[in-house]
Amino acid sequence: MTDDISVRVTEEWTGFAEVPPTTLADLLGREQVMDIGIRPLWSGSPRVAGPAFTVRCPPGDNLMLHAAIHRAGPGSVVVVESGDLDHALAGGNVCAVAQRRGIAAFVLDGVIRDLAEVRAMRFPVFARGVIPIPGSKAAVRPLDVPVRCGGVRVSPGDIVVADEEGVVVTPRDRREQVLRDARAKLAQEAGVSLDDWQAAHRARIDAILRAQGFEG
Repeated sequence: MTDDISVRVTEEWTGFAEVPPTTLADLLGREQVMDIGIRPLWSGSPRVAGPAFTVRCPPGDNLMLHAAIHRAGPGSVVVVESGDLDHALAGGNVCAVAQRRGIAAFVLDGVIRDLAEVRAMRFPVFARGVIPIPGSKAAVRPLDVPVRCGGVRVSPGDIVVADEEGVVVTPRDRREQVLRDARAKLAQEAGVSLDDWQAAHRARIDAILRAQGFEG
C-alpha cells in the first residue's frame, strides 16, 4: 500500500511539469505567485516542477541550505526564506552537489555566487540575483517547516512550478484538483483557433467598453 501511495504522489507532482505557471496563476490567483524579483538566473533555464523542501536562513547565514542539499529528496525543489541580499546563500559547489543528488532546482529569496559555474552545469536557480560575498555558517534552524519566499507561504510538499514566466506554488492538499483543472484548461485552450479567440476577445472587450459608455 505504501508503494502504491508513493507512486501516485510522484505522478501527481511530475504531471505539473506539463503545466505553465501562467495556467496555474489563472487557477490559483495572485497569492500563490512569487513576486517578480524571484527570476531564473540564467537564460534558457527549463521549467521545473517538484515538491518543496523548505529551508529558513537568517540574514547573513547559509548553514541550513548547505545542510539541506544532503537531506532533500530527488526531484525536490529547495525553497529558501532569507530576506538578505548582502550574502550569497550558495555557490557553484553547493549547486553541483544538489544537482548530483537529483534536486530539481533552488528557489531562493536571496542571492547566490559563482553564476558562471551554475550556468555551465545548467542547474536551475530562481533567485533575486548574484553577489560574490559568502554567508556564514552558524545559525541552526529547523528544516522542512513553513517558510515565506517571494511573498508566498510555502509548506513542505507544496508543488513548486518555475520557469521564465515566474514561480507558482500549489498547496499540497489541492494538488490533485489543481492538476486536473489545469489539464482541462490546457486541453480546452488547445482546441480554440486564433481566429475563434480573436472573435470572442473582440466581442468581450467591446461589451465591456459599451457598458462603460465608451464610444469609438
